[in-house]
Amino acid sequence: MILAPSILSADFLRLGETIEIINRSEADWLHLDVMDGVFVPNLSFGFPLLKQVAKVAKKPMDAHLMIVEPQKFITQFRDLGVRFLSVHYEACTHLHGIVRQIKDAGMKVGVVLNPHTPVEVLSDILDELDYVLIMSVNPGFGGQRFIPRSVDKVQRLKAIINQRKLKTLIEVDGGINLETGKLIIDAGADILVVGNSIFKTSNPEEMLQQMKTSLK
Repeated sequence: MILAPSILSADFLRLGETIEIINRSEADWLHLDVMDGVFVPNLSFGFPLLKQVAKVAKKPMDAHLMIVEPQKFITQFRDLGVRFLSVHYEACTHLHGIVRQIKDAGMKVGVVLNPHTPVEVLSDILDELDYVLIMSVNPGFGGQRFIPRSVDKVQRLKAIINQRKLKTLIEVDGGINLETGKLIIDAGADILVVGNSIFKTSNPEEMLQQMKTSLK
Protein backbone atom coordinates (compact mmCIF):
# COMPACT_ATOMS: atom_id res chain seq x y z
CA MET A 1 0.00 0.00 0.00
CA ILE A 2 1.36 3.37 -1.09
CA LEU A 3 0.56 6.37 1.12
CA ALA A 4 0.61 9.81 -0.53
CA PRO A 5 0.02 12.82 1.77
CA SER A 6 -1.43 15.85 -0.01
CA ILE A 7 0.05 19.21 0.93
CA LEU A 8 -3.25 20.87 -0.05
CA SER A 9 -4.39 20.19 3.53
CA ALA A 10 -1.19 21.47 5.13
CA ASP A 11 -0.62 24.80 6.87
CA PHE A 12 1.01 26.86 4.11
CA LEU A 13 2.65 29.13 6.65
CA ARG A 14 4.58 26.07 7.84
CA LEU A 15 4.97 24.32 4.50
CA GLY A 16 8.70 23.70 4.82
CA GLU A 17 8.15 22.03 8.17
CA THR A 18 5.34 19.94 6.67
CA ILE A 19 7.58 18.70 3.86
CA GLU A 20 10.24 17.72 6.39
CA ILE A 21 7.63 15.75 8.35
CA ILE A 22 6.66 13.90 5.17
CA ASN A 23 10.33 13.32 4.29
CA ARG A 24 11.06 11.47 7.54
CA SER A 25 7.66 9.76 7.81
CA GLU A 26 6.30 6.42 6.61
CA ALA A 27 4.77 8.15 3.57
CA ASP A 28 5.78 6.84 0.13
CA TRP A 29 4.87 9.74 -2.19
CA LEU A 30 4.17 13.47 -1.93
CA HIS A 31 0.85 14.39 -3.56
CA LEU A 32 0.45 17.77 -5.30
CA ASP A 33 -3.07 18.96 -6.10
CA VAL A 34 -2.80 21.56 -8.87
CA MET A 35 -6.00 23.54 -9.56
CA ASP A 36 -6.63 26.29 -12.10
CA GLY A 37 -9.98 27.79 -11.06
CA VAL A 38 -11.42 26.76 -14.43
CA PHE A 39 -11.72 22.98 -14.46
CA VAL A 40 -12.47 23.11 -10.72
CA PRO A 41 -13.87 26.09 -8.77
CA ASN A 42 -10.71 26.69 -6.77
CA LEU A 43 -7.06 27.72 -7.10
CA SER A 44 -4.25 25.92 -5.29
CA PHE A 45 -0.67 26.75 -6.21
CA GLY A 46 1.52 27.33 -9.23
CA PHE A 47 5.08 26.75 -10.34
CA PRO A 48 6.81 29.28 -8.03
CA LEU A 49 5.62 27.38 -4.96
CA LEU A 50 6.09 23.97 -6.58
CA LYS A 51 9.72 24.82 -7.35
CA GLN A 52 10.31 25.51 -3.66
CA VAL A 53 8.62 22.25 -2.68
CA ALA A 54 10.73 20.32 -5.19
CA LYS A 55 13.93 21.68 -3.62
CA VAL A 56 13.23 20.05 -0.27
CA ALA A 57 10.99 17.07 -1.09
CA LYS A 58 12.68 13.69 -0.76
CA LYS A 59 9.64 11.56 -1.56
CA PRO A 60 8.60 10.96 -5.19
CA MET A 61 6.25 13.74 -6.29
CA ASP A 62 2.81 12.75 -7.55
CA ALA A 63 1.09 15.66 -9.33
CA HIS A 64 -2.67 15.61 -9.88
CA LEU A 65 -3.62 18.20 -12.51
CA MET A 66 -7.14 19.57 -12.06
CA ILE A 67 -6.67 21.92 -14.99
CA VAL A 68 -7.76 22.47 -18.57
CA GLU A 69 -5.21 21.91 -21.35
CA PRO A 70 -2.71 20.02 -19.17
CA GLN A 71 -0.62 19.23 -22.25
CA LYS A 72 0.77 22.77 -22.13
CA PHE A 73 2.61 22.09 -18.86
CA ILE A 74 3.91 18.52 -19.14
CA THR A 75 7.56 19.44 -19.66
CA GLN A 76 7.45 21.94 -16.79
CA PHE A 77 6.30 19.25 -14.37
CA ARG A 78 8.97 16.93 -15.69
CA ASP A 79 11.61 19.59 -15.16
CA LEU A 80 10.42 20.01 -11.56
CA GLY A 81 11.25 16.35 -10.97
CA VAL A 82 7.66 15.10 -10.81
CA ARG A 83 7.68 11.33 -11.21
CA PHE A 84 3.93 10.63 -11.41
CA LEU A 85 1.59 12.87 -13.41
CA SER A 86 -2.17 12.42 -13.69
CA VAL A 87 -4.73 14.27 -15.82
CA HIS A 88 -8.52 14.24 -15.75
CA TYR A 89 -10.45 12.19 -18.28
CA GLU A 90 -13.07 14.95 -18.24
CA ALA A 91 -10.54 17.67 -19.14
CA CYS A 92 -8.83 15.96 -22.08
CA THR A 93 -10.44 15.88 -25.50
CA HIS A 94 -7.46 14.00 -26.96
CA LEU A 95 -6.64 11.83 -23.96
CA HIS A 96 -4.53 9.23 -25.75
CA GLY A 97 -2.22 11.87 -27.18
CA ILE A 98 -1.70 13.48 -23.78
CA VAL A 99 -0.98 10.10 -22.20
CA ARG A 100 1.68 9.49 -24.83
CA GLN A 101 3.19 12.95 -24.23
CA ILE A 102 3.54 12.25 -20.51
CA LYS A 103 5.15 8.88 -21.18
CA ASP A 104 7.50 10.37 -23.74
CA ALA A 105 8.52 12.97 -21.13
CA GLY A 106 9.70 10.10 -18.92
CA MET A 107 7.00 10.19 -16.23
CA LYS A 108 4.53 7.58 -15.02
CA VAL A 109 1.06 8.49 -16.24
CA GLY A 110 -2.34 8.31 -14.59
CA VAL A 111 -5.86 9.29 -15.57
CA VAL A 112 -8.29 10.71 -13.00
CA LEU A 113 -12.01 9.99 -12.89
CA ASN A 114 -14.53 12.31 -11.24
CA PRO A 115 -17.17 10.69 -8.98
CA HIS A 116 -19.82 10.67 -11.75
CA THR A 117 -17.53 9.12 -14.39
CA PRO A 118 -17.71 5.30 -14.71
CA VAL A 119 -14.47 3.32 -14.80
CA GLU A 120 -15.56 1.64 -18.02
CA VAL A 121 -14.73 4.79 -20.05
CA LEU A 122 -11.04 3.85 -19.74
CA SER A 123 -11.46 0.47 -21.43
CA ASP A 124 -9.65 1.49 -24.63
CA ILE A 125 -6.70 3.17 -22.88
CA LEU A 126 -6.28 1.22 -19.64
CA ASP A 127 -3.33 -0.79 -20.92
CA GLU A 128 -1.45 2.49 -21.57
CA LEU A 129 -1.78 3.70 -17.98
CA ASP A 130 0.48 3.20 -14.99
CA TYR A 131 -2.33 4.09 -12.60
CA VAL A 132 -5.92 5.34 -12.39
CA LEU A 133 -6.91 7.92 -9.77
CA ILE A 134 -10.49 7.58 -8.58
CA MET A 135 -11.89 10.70 -6.93
CA SER A 136 -13.91 9.73 -3.86
CA VAL A 137 -15.01 13.36 -3.42
CA ASN A 138 -15.79 16.07 -5.96
CA PRO A 139 -12.46 17.66 -6.94
CA GLY A 140 -11.54 21.19 -5.92
CA PHE A 141 -11.59 21.31 -2.14
CA GLY A 142 -10.06 19.34 0.72
CA GLY A 143 -11.95 18.13 3.77
CA GLN A 144 -14.99 16.70 1.95
CA ARG A 145 -16.95 13.63 2.99
CA PHE A 146 -16.08 10.31 1.35
CA ILE A 147 -18.52 9.12 -1.34
CA PRO A 148 -19.40 5.49 -0.45
CA ARG A 149 -20.00 4.40 -4.06
CA SER A 150 -16.27 4.88 -4.62
CA VAL A 151 -15.76 1.44 -3.08
CA ASP A 152 -17.81 -0.15 -5.86
CA LYS A 153 -15.86 1.80 -8.48
CA VAL A 154 -12.58 0.48 -7.13
CA GLN A 155 -13.93 -3.08 -7.13
CA ARG A 156 -15.13 -2.78 -10.72
CA LEU A 157 -11.86 -1.31 -11.92
CA LYS A 158 -9.82 -3.93 -10.07
CA ALA A 159 -11.88 -6.69 -11.70
CA ILE A 160 -11.14 -5.28 -15.17
CA ILE A 161 -7.41 -4.94 -14.39
CA ASN A 162 -7.22 -8.51 -13.11
CA GLN A 163 -9.26 -9.91 -16.01
CA ARG A 164 -6.91 -8.29 -18.52
CA LYS A 165 -3.81 -9.20 -16.48
CA LEU A 166 -2.63 -5.59 -16.34
CA LYS A 167 -0.28 -4.00 -13.80
CA THR A 168 -2.20 -0.73 -13.59
CA LEU A 169 -2.38 0.61 -10.04
CA ILE A 170 -5.46 2.18 -8.43
CA GLU A 171 -5.12 5.44 -6.49
CA VAL A 172 -7.98 6.95 -4.46
CA ASP A 173 -8.27 10.56 -3.31
CA GLY A 174 -10.84 12.19 -1.04
CA GLY A 175 -12.10 11.68 2.50
CA ILE A 176 -9.55 8.97 3.28
CA ASN A 177 -9.04 8.08 6.94
CA LEU A 178 -8.46 4.86 8.86
CA GLU A 179 -12.05 3.69 8.31
CA THR A 180 -12.54 4.60 4.66
CA GLY A 181 -8.95 3.67 3.87
CA LYS A 182 -9.59 0.09 4.97
CA LEU A 183 -12.70 -0.11 2.78
CA ILE A 184 -10.75 1.14 -0.21
CA ILE A 185 -7.73 -1.11 0.33
CA ASP A 186 -9.99 -4.15 0.79
CA ALA A 187 -11.72 -3.21 -2.49
CA GLY A 188 -8.40 -3.39 -4.34
CA ALA A 189 -6.77 0.05 -4.20
CA ASP A 190 -2.98 0.36 -4.14
CA ILE A 191 -2.42 4.07 -3.37
CA LEU A 192 -4.18 6.28 -0.82
CA VAL A 193 -4.05 10.07 -0.94
CA VAL A 194 -4.49 11.48 2.57
CA GLY A 195 -5.02 15.06 3.66
CA ASN A 196 -7.08 16.31 6.59
CA SER A 197 -6.91 12.97 8.38
CA ILE A 198 -3.16 13.55 8.65
CA PHE A 199 -2.58 17.29 8.83
CA LYS A 200 -5.48 18.16 11.15
CA THR A 201 -4.03 15.93 13.88
CA SER A 202 -1.57 17.02 16.57
CA ASN A 203 1.06 14.57 15.29
CA PRO A 204 0.92 14.02 11.50
CA GLU A 205 4.01 11.80 11.48
CA GLU A 206 2.50 9.47 14.07
CA MET A 207 -0.79 9.30 12.16
CA LEU A 208 1.03 8.44 8.93
CA GLN A 209 2.78 5.61 10.74
CA GLN A 210 -0.52 4.39 12.18
CA MET A 211 -2.17 4.38 8.74
CA LYS A 212 0.81 2.65 7.14
CA THR A 213 0.75 -0.07 9.80
CA SER A 214 -2.99 -0.65 10.11
CA LEU A 215 -3.92 -0.48 6.41
CA LYS A 216 -1.40 -2.98 5.07
